[in-house]
Amino acid sequence: MPHARVAAASLNQTPLAWDDNAAHIRQAIRAARAAGASLLCLPELCISGYGCEDAFLWPDTRRMSLRVLDELRTETDGIVVALGLPLEARGRVYSACALVSGGRVVGLAAKRHLAREGLHYEPRWFSPWPEGEATRVDLFGQPTPVGDLVFELGGVRVGFEICEDAWVSERPARELAEWGVQIVLNPSASHFAFGKHLVRRRLVEEGARTFGAAYVYANLLGNEAGRAIYDGDLLIAAADGAGEARIVAEGARLSFADVGLAVATLDLQERRDRAAPTSRREVVAFPFSWPSAPEPGPVSRATPTAGADGELDKEEAFARAVALGLFDYVRKSRSRGFVVSLSGGADSAAVATLVRASVELGVSELGLERFKEKLGTWSSQAESSAELVRLLLTTVYQATENSSEVTRKAAAEVAHALGSTHHEVSVQPLLEGYAELAARVLERPLSWEGDDIALQNLQARVRAPLVWLLANVRGALLLSTSNRSEAAVGYATMDGDTSGGLAPIAGIDKAYLRRWLISVESRGAAGLPPLPALGLVNQQAPTAELRPPGQHQTDEADLMPYDVLDVVERLSVVARLSPREVLVELQQRFPEHAEADLRCWVTRFYRLFARNQWKRERYAPSFHLDDANLDPKTWCRFPILSGGFERELSELALAAEGPASGDGKERNR
Repeated sequence: MPHARVAAASLNQTPLAWDDNAAHIRQAIRAARAAGASLLCLPELCISGYGCEDAFLWPDTRRMSLRVLDELRTETDGIVVALGLPLEARGRVYSACALVSGGRVVGLAAKRHLAREGLHYEPRWFSPWPEGEATRVDLFGQPTPVGDLVFELGGVRVGFEICEDAWVSERPARELAEWGVQIVLNPSASHFAFGKHLVRRRLVEEGARTFGAAYVYANLLGNEAGRAIYDGDLLIAAADGAGEARIVAEGARLSFADVGLAVATLDLQERRDRAAPTSRREVVAFPFSWPSAPEPGPVSRATPTAGADGELDKEEAFARAVALGLFDYVRKSRSRGFVVSLSGGADSAAVATLVRASVELGVSELGLERFKEKLGTWSSQAESSAELVRLLLTTVYQATENSSEVTRKAAAEVAHALGSTHHEVSVQPLLEGYAELAARVLERPLSWEGDDIALQNLQARVRAPLVWLLANVRGALLLSTSNRSEAAVGYATMDGDTSGGLAPIAGIDKAYLRRWLISVESRGAAGLPPLPALGLVNQQAPTAELRPPGQHQTDEADLMPYDVLDVVERLSVVARLSPREVLVELQQRFPEHAEADLRCWVTRFYRLFARNQWKRERYAPSFHLDDANLDPKTWCRFPILSGGFERELSELALAAEGPASGDGKERNR
């Protein structure tokens, strides 16, 4: 049996960007051919883009996908390429993968299991292909098989698991093994999440070991459609005659390149004699000639920043994922940089730091000229990465009489350390003008005793017009600095600190964010050196600075300790426990806190969570970084109007000696 040279490619695609997507596919095919590969697996729906959403329902999206497939056929002389696209057959739409070689579409495998949880909504657009069935479609004037197929290419049997197919208990590869399949291809669109790389490795290795086949896994790369970030994971595993399997090649993850490649030479095992298969399959034969390939070499790895298992630590993964997400978002939205309202606190400091990380990582990988080319001609004047940061990032500190010298200095020092174009202004005259105007309308002056929330919100909102103006004048993207913990309880001012076109840290909790900043202060991260200036931020107790200094406002006094808040959020929203069950868990995890305090915080969380769904609906788009988040468009769908857990919280209060107050201080109702 021959040695087969195979490849998997990651692609940074964009929904409906037909020419760019096709160019990346051509680049991948040519790179695979140059590396001596005879078989190339590309990601799921790579022609159209995975994130087309309801555009998949438009007939023209499917027609254009076929047009691009037709154009790409000419690139496949001497190589077999798996290309993903939406396909209409039998009156329904499927996520399909075309196997193309020598200018001919050999056949199309269709996805059997659709992702329907979390940010995935595939059943809205696609139908699952029935097990074992096949049909024909008229493709470029030829009747072409489509369905649950096995391909025999010059004596080598190849089959498909398409993304979600590998994540279900009854994997299609189990049946493929019965048919003697020697190579399983998995074209995927699997979003980044912390720790997910190790899960994928297990799936790939187990697939190779359990099914006695080589396993080739390809994934998307970058911020494809706005919210999901794809890490470009590429994995090739090989089984040996002893029933073991190992990863023999893997690609770089979270790369700034348009295309990534992993290549391996496989010592294909002879097809084992088996009893008659228990499943139906059509075997599509194609007379492909496998060229000779060198003996299999050592494991090929292209992820030097990862550990021995290929995984990044969470601090590095967070920085690299968000940095790549920011870079793709700014260039694909055709924006000319970023504007950040730099308050001197943790959230805005983290956002600005991540912008700097984006530049450092991108320039390090691509070089300054290629990085600028991808950004656009507006960046051409920058002659160094430092100049590029000044051009790319504008920060603004906007003071009122409630702002402290501590936060002013922190903002200035962080801006200087990062190299942003920084401005300091006072918005106190604007604040006083609005307060006087409101007093005339209300026919009474505003006071902290009677108008606390309104006055806090006024300060936050009076800061929004200037940063929006700067973003508009410069054609830049205003970044919101809201985090996940604030989103859970609505501790933010709509049209104030939530203002922006993108909320890059709304998928990460405040407790982790603070730990990350401490790590960057001392160790650096993702191409950044240590940033001692962050110490001025890290030494502060988080505060909105919206009340007079004498009131000593802090976030945790308004809400609860952030580490408690984040546990409550995950127990309630992710684990879906009741208030009483959450309280029991908290008592075990936080024995240092009194039961009355824990009860109060649980009550406060549930009330604020229910009241503030409308805010989460209005947040700027955020990056999906965990397998769960609070974004109502991608994971946590909750009614805007609800009963607010009133019965549940009443029962929680009755279980104690006396009721606990739970309203807390809620900004921007």
